[in-house]
This record gives sequence, C-alpha cells and structure tokens, in this order.
Amino acid sequence: MNENNNTKKQIRKASVIVGDKIAETVYDPVLMKTQFATFTNGKVAYVEAVTFNKEDIYPLDAKNDIVSKNVVLLPSLATEYGTEAELIQEIQTFIHKYLDITPMFERIAAYYAMFSWLFDRFNELPYLRAIGDFGSGKTRFLQVIGSACYRPIFTGGATTPSPIFRILNELKGTLVLDEADFKSSEMSDDIVKILNSGYQKGIAVLRSEGKGVFEVKAYDVFSPKVIATRETFNDKALESRFLVEEMGRGTLRTDIPRRLSDEFYEESRLIRNKLLMWRFRNFNKPLVFDDAPLEGIHPRLHQIIIPLLTIIESEEMKASLKEFVQKYNQELIADRGMSWESDIVFAILKIEREKKTDSMTVKEITDFVNKEIDFSDDTLQSRKVGWILRARLQLKTYKNRKGYTLSLSKNKDKLVFWKDRYGITEADLSGEYVNDVNVVETPIETANIGF
Repeated sequence: MNENNNTKKQIRKASVIVGDKIAETVYDPVLMKTQFATFTNGKVAYVEAVTFNKEDIYPLDAKNDIVSKNVVLLPSLATEYGTEAELIQEIQTFIHKYLDITPMFERIAAYYAMFSWLFDRFNELPYLRAIGDFGSGKTRFLQVIGSACYRPIFTGGATTPSPIFRILNELKGTLVLDEADFKSSEMSDDIVKILNSGYQKGIAVLRSEGKGVFEVKAYDVFSPKVIATRETFNDKALESRFLVEEMGRGTLRTDIPRRLSDEFYEESRLIRNKLLMWRFRNFNKPLVFDDAPLEGIHPRLHQIIIPLLTIIESEEMKASLKEFVQKYNQELIADRGMSWESDIVFAILKIEREKKTDSMTVKEITDFVNKEIDFSDDTLQSRKVGWILRARLQLKTYKNRKGYTLSLSKNKDKLVFWKDRYGITEADLSGEYVNDVNVVETPIETANIGF
C-alpha cells in the first residue's frame, strides 16, 4: 500500500476553484518553484498543494518545459493594486510604453487584459487581433498585450496543432498566436477550428488521435485569444469575433524600445501579480451584464463585446467601445464581411423599400447584389442566389412567367429574422448612419464555476 502511494502520480492543475475558494499556480522565477496561491475569506496564502475530494492536487510542475521555458507566463505572487481605475491605468501605461497602437485600442487592450483574468465567468468572449504586413509590429503586439493577460500561452514558431489543443484544454489560458506559426494549410484549418469553437463555453473540438486504434477526444478550447495575421479570414462569421487593430499605419513612435529588455518582463510579471489579486477579489462578485441591443450591430459582434462592457466601469469608455464596434461593423459590411447571405437579404429589403413591392424575381435580387459588389470577377449567378434563398435562408420562391419569384408577405417572418440576425437597420436601408445607443443594466446571480 505504501509502495503504491509512493509511486502514485501527482495530480497537477493550473488552478482549482471550489465555491468561493480559489487556488492559482504562481511561479517564483528566482527559486524556480511553483506553489498554489489560495484565496479564502479575503485572505491570500501560499501552499504546496490543496485537497479536494480527499485527493491532493498540486500546482503546475516548475520543471515542466511549459513553465521553466516561459511557454506560459504566470504571476509570482498576489499583490495589492490600489483602485481598479489605477490598475487599468497601469496596464494601459505599460502597453503604451512598449507598443505603438491607437489610443482607443490601447484602452481596449488594457480592458481585454483585465477581462481575461475573469473570462471563465462568462459564456462568450471576444478575441483581439493585430493585422498588418511583415515588420508592422504584430509580434510586439502579441508580446506586450499577451504578457498582461491571464496565463498567456506563447506558441512559438515550430508549433503543431496537437500541443495547442492539449495545452488549451489543460491550462485554460490566453492563447497568443502569430499567423507566421501556421506551417501548413492543414494547421491553418485546425487553428480556425480552435477560433470558431473557442469563443463560446461548452463547445468542444473533437479530434481522432492515436496509432492503429484511433480514439476520439474532446478538447475544451474556450479561452481568450490574442492573434496576429496579415490578412482577414475567409470565414466572415469568424471575422465578426475579433476586435482588430491595423498595424504599421504610420511612423513608429521614437520612444518605443526597439528591443524588449529584462525590465519589460519584470514589469509584466508585476502587472500579472496585481491582476491575480484582482481576480481573487472579483471572481465571485455578481456581474451586471450590459446587453442592451446596439443599433446597427451584427448580433454576433454585439455578443462578443458584452463581456468587455460588463467589466468596464467608465461610462465614457463604454460609449467609446460601442462607437468602435459600430464602426468596425460598418467595415465588415463594406468589406463583404457578413457573407453572401447578408448581401442577399439586404438586397431584398432595399428593393422592397425602393420599389414598394411585395414580390421580386431572383434575377432582380441577383442584379442588385452584383451591382453593389461592383467586382467583375466576384459576381453571383441567379442559380446560386436561388439556391442560397432556399437552402441557406429558408425563403420559399415560386415560378411564374417572370421566372422564379420571392413573395415578401409569405416570407415575412423569416425576413424579419434575417434582418435582425445580420444587423440591418432602417438607417442602413436609407443610407444614413445612426449612432444612438440605449443602455440598460440588469443584475444577475453569480454562479460558482469549478475546474
């Protein structure tokens, strides 16, 4: 019995949450030692292990490469941070010191870093992305913002999909990923799977693994993600889950350090220490969701900013974020961001408005969409539009002497649904831009989440 106990493999976890008790792995880079920082009844303590269901659970192993080689960055202590406003200002100052991005996105990035330390309290989350060419500062974007986030996982240039799935499933940290790490189209497809599934809690990615006898495994990839790409993704639904900063639009600020010294890594560690204390104190607080509908915003895009709006206290910053997202929504639409389906629905509603008609042919819809696109090499055929109407939008057409025709009155409910789904407003149809927002805050009960 003793022999079995001695050889029994230790259970190791990055964190343990049971009710209002929290234990988080901290790492002392000088002593090269990990411990659990625990938070109970408002007090922090440091222990070698915690007991749950009569089993001892240990923190991440300090000798493991993901810890010792800084694949994942951890806090070393839980330290005081002053007021929440002072903490967010310190994060923004840190970002400004080492990264050249717009003032608005500096603020968004600071709140995103803070939000990442409470991401497991939410059911959906947004992603941050830098987009730009080589040498535009995307790597610095990842390093600076990523290092302030909750348990950031830096993938490195030789990463394959398999360890990314595993490390996200086990560590549940912030994935920091550069498009340059995508070594093949197959890997790119796997990363898209992670991004498509990882924004919403409870959607696992299934993978078949093993040699000879394959085993299906489910990986939980729900976590914050900070990524860098040179171009947009072809999947426009995925595009709507990002808050994006365009890099390299001007001359680099002269006060930006050209290389990251030990001072940078020490500063980022101290920020993580303060954010750990902030997580401890705020994890079990009731959340007030700011989920009032935003005029002209695609529902999915609105869905992903709710977590940020929830943790932001400043009404001025909330208004700025909403304005930012409204402008980004317009860019998505202008850049064909909401897919053929949204263009077709918009065309139907626009034709109805202009011609005051209850019916229109598939050819009329096709011609309108192609006119709006104005790209000779990217046009739709009537047959394709008819298929999208029936198969994708579930709108019923009938044939008469004019050809296949859509009745608006017979498809009214579906059209109302799709209009709302794609965020098409009366202002869009009339060519105006509306920026009025009503905000209603509704408190909800706190739910305890366990790992």
